[in-house]
Amino acid sequence: MADLKIISEKQVIRIMEDNWIEGIDVIKKSFIKRGKNRVILPEKTSQIFDQKTQNRVNCMPSTIIDEQVCGVKWVSVFPTNFKRNIKNVNGLTIISETVTGQPYAIIASSWLTKFRTAGVAGLASKYLAKEENEIISFIGAGEEAKMHFEIFKLLYPGLKECRISSRTHDSCSRFAKEFSDKYKDVKFVVCDNNFEKAIKGSDIVVTAISSQEAVLKAKWLDKANFYVHVGGFEDEYDVALKADKIVCDEWDAVKHRGSQTISKMYQDGILKDEDIYAELSEIILEEKDGRDEKDKLIYFNSVGMAYEDVLLAKFVYDKSGQYGEILEI
Repeated sequence: MADLKIISEKQVIRIMEDNWIEGIDVIKKSFIKRGKNRVILPEKTSQIFDQKTQNRVNCMPSTIIDEQVCGVKWVSVFPTNFKRNIKNVNGLTIISETVTGQPYAIIASSWLTKFRTAGVAGLASKYLAKEENEIISFIGAGEEAKMHFEIFKLLYPGLKECRISSRTHDSCSRFAKEFSDKYKDVKFVVCDNNFEKAIKGSDIVVTAISSQEAVLKAKWLDKANFYVHVGGFEDEYDVALKADKIVCDEWDAVKHRGSQTISKMYQDGILKDEDIYAELSEIILEEKDGRDEKDKLIYFNSVGMAYEDVLLAKFVYDKSGQYGEILEI
């Protein structure tokens, strides 16, 4: 077997800290490869241990043919971990080359999963959101919400206000405290569990929560032009019905997942296949238009696809050779 490189979480973060934009470009590349049928994507396997909480472990394989990389991400998603004050998402990705089948790297993927999720949303926003946005709001103040804020601030430097709401005051305060010195041009507004206060008047809305409860109400989305649905069941059905367009990373994967709002709507017969405007790859490849002047609210739902994770893991591996002793622990 070829030399196997193991890249830790600390090393991943060190490699990626100067490469966020390039990382988003890698995610875009993965969608292009998928749209051009240059991806092998077996079904994801989910072992769900609790249907109510959706505590689960996912096995997500994929091959990007032109990159000669085959990989699998093994990731646990435990929404109940917040009670233990530990991360909800933990994972690693194993990658092999496809000429001889040799595995060559194991990459810690907890941070990469956060980056991928927020990176997909940021990528989608460049096609689906308005060009100018000043107010972003969050329901949820955990690690995924924080990553979304940083990605959106990177892509929309004109953001001037960030409203934070969550179940607890402490989580909102931690969010604001963590970023207030780094982003002095942003006003951080702690809304605690007053979700309506956070959402009304916002340009971009992100729900990043671990509960299975429809906390986002359609009537609050009075000015929002782009809504990012990150997790499971977190918005009432009327939110999707209010949207001018519904876009997914992959609709077939979303509709069979079962725990997301629009997948529940599909199962209940409220949404049909034709109600989904497009998959993100279709818009990137200009097979369908993105935002137009008639659109007010666009709903973006991603479930997370293995080809994104595998290509990002390869990107980290390829970059790791440039850092040498910097990565020594």
